[in-house]
Amino acid sequence: MKTDVLKSIRETEEKYQEMIRDAQAERKKSLSDAELEAENLVQKAEKDARDHRNQRLVDARAEAQNRYAEIIKEGEARAETLKAQGNKNHAKAVDFVVSRFRERLHVKA
Repeated sequence: MKTDVLKSIRETEEKYQEMIRDAQAERKKSLSDAELEAENLVQKAEKDARDHRNQRLVDARAEAQNRYAEIIKEGEARAETLKAQGNKNHAKAVDFVVSRFRERLHVKA
């Protein structure tokens, strides 16, 4: 009887030791899985950040290119306006310069 009780206690201890080993193995596996998942999340976050940065750069370059084209267009329009005004006053300017030249030389026409 005494040996049966001791044998039962020993079997129970072995079962508990096995349960403890299984729990520790499961804990290690869970930690490993959690670390792997965390690493994957970090990598995904870094990729998302790079993608977002790259998209922002593309958008900023496109906006800068549009603004550049707008400035060039405005400059060309202003140049055309000034050229038209200059051409409009060209004849008057020539007459004015010639008349001043004649005045200096005391020429009468």
